[in-house]
Amino acid sequence: MNTRLSKGVVVTNKAVTRFWVNVLQWFDSEADLHSQDVETEASRNVNWLRCLPFVLIHLACLSVFLVGYSPIAVGVCLAMFWLRMFAITAFYHRYFAHKAFKTSRRWQFVFAVLGNSAAQRGPLWWASHHRKHHKSSDREDDIHSPVAHGFWWSHLGWFTSDAGFKTDYSVIKDFAKYPELKFINRYDSLVPVLFALSMFGLGELLLWVYPESGTSGWQMLVWGFFISTVLLFHGTFTINSLGHVWGSRRFKTPDQSRNNALLALVTLGEGWHNNHHRFAVSARQGFYWWEVDISYGLLKCLAWLGIVYDLNPVPERILKEGRANQAGAQIEHPIPRAE
Repeated sequence: MNTRLSKGVVVTNKAVTRFWVNVLQWFDSEADLHSQDVETEASRNVNWLRCLPFVLIHLACLSVFLVGYSPIAVGVCLAMFWLRMFAITAFYHRYFAHKAFKTSRRWQFVFAVLGNSAAQRGPLWWASHHRKHHKSSDREDDIHSPVAHGFWWSHLGWFTSDAGFKTDYSVIKDFAKYPELKFINRYDSLVPVLFALSMFGLGELLLWVYPESGTSGWQMLVWGFFISTVLLFHGTFTINSLGHVWGSRRFKTPDQSRNNALLALVTLGEGWHNNHHRFAVSARQGFYWWEVDISYGLLKCLAWLGIVYDLNPVPERILKEGRANQAGAQIEHPIPRAE
């Protein structure tokens, strides 16, 4: 009887500890990780408590029916979507994950902060998972492959599980040496919260100096942060999910990556995903002039300003290969779904 009671107390204490660790990790993503067992950290079950802020951001969009809209609020929403999308695609992805170009330590931090404001966790977390994705793309070890694990898991599920929360610093050592990047990676909710407050402040300022704008702090918070961020979430997620099941394949890559012009427009160039998987370290993902890659165009502008430099080009041999493949039949290289 005492043994059973003791086991029950241990289980209860473990559950309580787990609860508070999850709550603490809303603010400090690496809090008390040593207290969790390896089996829990590797779990691919959705951790609803840990990802509650993600759910609440979606629900907060419904408050648009209370705050209404104004042209300036909708405009800010779109501007913040595109600005932060560029920070994710050009810097979180092409710079931190693939080192497709170079920049100074100061500018890498500026764009890391801007990318972090998109509430897609820290730059080291983002880049480490993406590097691992490229090592085993569309295989069992690829945590967000729609081929191996299904569409909805690749789109939404993987980063809501304990296995998706941890940053594997062993694959991002080149950038993990910067303490400022490790700081915003660990306290990855700080910048999004400050960004949300800035949207509220902007709305209140406009209400005070320009009441004819028809906006307010609450309205700007809803449009400038909540709605803009949710659109940004799902725009980015489509590359993991739709980018591996919908579109054409110019290159014979060992995965199911696809080129999709519509996704490229939404994500400022990331939709040329089959191109990217053929030569991932290129700063340009739209390999040919007719493949619109807005992020690359903006990177060229930043290069002219001296903010970035040494943009990796697409080798001529890759371009010739692509032209030859385009002239022939569409390439299909199916990979069996993992059991």
